[in-house]
Amino acid sequence: MPVRSLGYLRVGTEDVEAWRQFAGEFLGMMAVEGDDPESLYYRMDDFPARLVISPAAQAGVGAIGFEVLGGEELDEMATTVEDTGTKVTPLDAVECKDRRVTAAVRFDDPAGNALELFYGPALSHKPVVMPNVNAFVTGRQGMGHVVVTVPEGQPAYEFYTKALGFKGRNTLRLPAAPGPDGSPRFETLWFLGCNPRHHTIGILPMAGPGRLVHFMVEGATIDDVGQAWDRAERLEVPVMQTLGRHTNDRMVSFYVISPDGFAVEFGFDGLQVEGDEPVYEITEGAFWGHKFVNFPKL
Repeated sequence: MPVRSLGYLRVGTEDVEAWRQFAGEFLGMMAVEGDDPESLYYRMDDFPARLVISPAAQAGVGAIGFEVLGGEELDEMATTVEDTGTKVTPLDAVECKDRRVTAAVRFDDPAGNALELFYGPALSHKPVVMPNVNAFVTGRQGMGHVVVTVPEGQPAYEFYTKALGFKGRNTLRLPAAPGPDGSPRFETLWFLGCNPRHHTIGILPMAGPGRLVHFMVEGATIDDVGQAWDRAERLEVPVMQTLGRHTNDRMVSFYVISPDGFAVEFGFDGLQVEGDEPVYEITEGAFWGHKFVNFPKL
């Protein structure tokens, strides 16, 4: 059985206070109380905190949390992951309580990106209040999407598709270091989906251990994007790419650089894919816009 959606993202940072403004005022998420008084917890909908920021000696992603259907599915998927030779560890009661989930397991993907599978989130029945955003597009599409790096594309692609049930949606060929004879080389960036959102994860081949390239949140209206653009200017949030529309998921969006150096995409009007669609290759990243202004720290 496949992963259902991106449920949450947990980030370790050396500068918690910078995230207070970035996640709360710029992204417009609702700050809520959590079990750890030193961490920041943010809601986007009736789900428990989808973004958690915790102090860490070194900045990095603590967990990318994927939701599964229920306990039986969690057990089956944990076994499937273990069959790849990957160590799987159940989260203890304290960790599950902090995440407001019934049960969860953790493991690393082939590149070392920290993943968690969980089921049974405790939904909040108090309305989410976000003064700067009309609403985020979540529900069965989950929190949004993430793009991570992997040293080798094919092992990661097989892990995410065979062990976690993701489906290939599209590819993009990117220039890589020339071969020994000087011939041109390319790496394949894969975009993978697990629900109507065009892609929930992207895997980008790049030397070194796995790390987060960006995560995306989707506003419910074009005004959410425009007002976020205004906030980025007012709060002096560094823009990575200007407004544009992607060729694969049709998202109208822009990218900024987070306090920890990776990027965050704020978008609207993402393509929804119902059922199985053939994989295709894109040859350009955008129909228009998305001009690079700054580059993330990878």
